[in-house]
Amino acid sequence: MRFLSVSELTSQIKATLSCNFSNICVEGEIGSITKHQSGHFYFNLKDSNASIKCILFKGTRSKIKFELEANLNIRVEGNISVYESRGEYQIICSNITKSGIGDFALKYEQLKERLKEKGYFEQHFKKSIPSFPKKIALITSLSGAALHDMKFVAQKRWNLLEITIIDTLVQGIEAKNMIVDKIKLADTMGFDIIVIARGGGSLEDLWAFNEEIVAEAIFHAKTPIVSAIGHEVDFTLSDFVADLRAPTPSSCMEIILPDRFEWLLKLSDYLDNLNKIETNNLMRFSEIVESLKSKIAFYRFDYNRLKNELLEYDKALKNTKDRILSLKLESLNNLYITLDSAYKHLYPLKEHNLNYLREKLYIILLAFLKNKILLDVDSSSLDFATLSFLTNKENTLHNLKSMLEAKNPSNIYKKGFVQITKDNIVKSLDELNADDTIALSDGIITKDAKIL
Repeated sequence: MRFLSVSELTSQIKATLSCNFSNICVEGEIGSITKHQSGHFYFNLKDSNASIKCILFKGTRSKIKFELEANLNIRVEGNISVYESRGEYQIICSNITKSGIGDFALKYEQLKERLKEKGYFEQHFKKSIPSFPKKIALITSLSGAALHDMKFVAQKRWNLLEITIIDTLVQGIEAKNMIVDKIKLADTMGFDIIVIARGGGSLEDLWAFNEEIVAEAIFHAKTPIVSAIGHEVDFTLSDFVADLRAPTPSSCMEIILPDRFEWLLKLSDYLDNLNKIETNNLMRFSEIVESLKSKIAFYRFDYNRLKNELLEYDKALKNTKDRILSLKLESLNNLYITLDSAYKHLYPLKEHNLNYLREKLYIILLAFLKNKILLDVDSSSLDFATLSFLTNKENTLHNLKSMLEAKNPSNIYKKGFVQITKDNIVKSLDELNADDTIALSDGIITKDAKIL
């Protein structure tokens, strides 16, 4: 038996495929796609179970009237060929037409609409991201390039940070379940922020982050979650549910971490401003203190001098009071003497007048009665008028007598008031000595008494 070389076997396979699979028509969804600098396009055509490589050469591309992009469902016409150096078979495209949206893209839109209806994308459910995190968790693959970039940026921007790396699958069938478990684990460990990250890829490569259970785990987590999946043009459902979406893993660190150099400059500015404020305050307070010192000096009292002045004022006030009191007492005594002398002359005169009025009243009354009788006035009317007249005059007489009795010196002495004379001169008690002999005279009491 002769053994074939690899080249011979590959050539036979190529010939077989070219003969049996020429001018084929295949429908599928564009997966990853790359435009080479030569103008050729290289992409994968896939469905839910399989994938095949395709080549669209530059000359054929000019005949196609739409843009080729990932997740677009197309119909391809061409021939099967083998790339001998790699042993890969591929379709050499001769024509491409659109057939609608791809299965992955349709599933993506349907799930997005369902999560939106649940309110997972609402802004009021988003948790705030701490400005100065101390502990963050990175849920990503240890073998991914994103991890190295994130650690480098984090160390450069803010080294006051504890980073815990939680390894997980980020692609494949089991990736979604592992991502959910890692999110739930990190949510119990007291982190300030949880970051879910991976590098770029096609829609199917990133599909683990479009799964509904991953979206639910992100939504129900109590810790703020940042989604940093793929490149800037890649959008997963995790981006919409997360509290913050970062365009790339590297930019994620720039977004959630402060720049230490920027903050050092800010702190330096704050310190300068604080020093200026303190200097201004010290100057202002110094001026206030100096002003208060001058005011205190202006209003300072000589309390000893003030005390002596108050004592002098008090002494002068007492002397003035004693002098005024003495003058008032002297005036009162003089007034009393004058009043008593006037009363002694007035009382006999008033009594004489009263007797005169009584006699005149009697004469008038007799004349009145005679006139009434002569006029033949009714007896009862005359009696009533006479009685009223006499009552009125008697009341007047009684009032005058009461006034005279009130001025009678004898009645004044009976009330406890006395007139003191010495050497026949009216004196006050302050003018008498302890051994002086006084006479109490009111026409009734006549005896000598000594001042005790």
